[in-house]
Amino acid sequence: MMTSIFYRFFVVLIFPIVSALMPLNVIAETNNSKIGFVLMHGKGGTPLKYISDLASSLERQGFLVANLEMPWSGRRNYDVTVQAAESEVEAVLSSLRGKGAQKVFVAGLSQGGLFALYFGTKHTIDGVIAIAPGGSASSPVFREKLGESVELARKLVTESKGDQKTRLLDFESAKGIYPIITTPKIYLSWFDPDGAMNQLKAVQRMSPTIPVLFIVPTNDYPGLLKVKRQMFDALPNNIRTKLYEPDSSHVGSPSASIKEIIDWTSEIANVR
Repeated sequence: MMTSIFYRFFVVLIFPIVSALMPLNVIAETNNSKIGFVLMHGKGGTPLKYISDLASSLERQGFLVANLEMPWSGRRNYDVTVQAAESEVEAVLSSLRGKGAQKVFVAGLSQGGLFALYFGTKHTIDGVIAIAPGGSASSPVFREKLGESVELARKLVTESKGDQKTRLLDFESAKGIYPIITTPKIYLSWFDPDGAMNQLKAVQRMSPTIPVLFIVPTNDYPGLLKVKRQMFDALPNNIRTKLYEPDSSHVGSPSASIKEIIDWTSEIANVR
């Protein structure tokens, strides 16, 4: 009897006081630990460069974070197909869910942002964060710079040489054209203009149930600024899909968007 009375006294009088006095960062950390992020760097990059500030900031806030090295890194040099890369991300999402993540978001910078959009067309996630997305294989500049390399890869595949490593070409705005060594089959999975890395098709095929935070910094590359509105407007209607334009450069956009990313994902996690 006394135990029952004490329990009611604690719930009615003591617990609200304890909750009110609990530090806000403890409460936030408890909620944030149920939100998971997969982060992906840009073309030729690493998890330790431009995306790392965002990753460490999210971790300090108590979020579950996986900052991945993707196949387009300088070290990996397109070592697997798009489909294999999807499997890598899906495995990490499963791991985050196993650690307690109840809501999961896929985010990426530049080509990582484009891949995040593509990933969102085929997989169950709670949101996509496309940070200065770029690298569309269908863009005029990619067709001009890499057209001959794409045709060579097609030719080698038809000659049953699709699994033989070959010197082919890649392009990045800040770096220009440069060689990569991969197989023609893998190369085509990434660089076919009508394939997975066609950004317009990716945004058009996004499920309307998946919100997108589409980030385009004010000082982004001219080509990406030119198609900003076309790409954003092609996304399906979702009340929480948002265009965010931080005052930063292409590579500075992850750091410039930290608060917006935290606010946006936290809002979605609390209402879905």
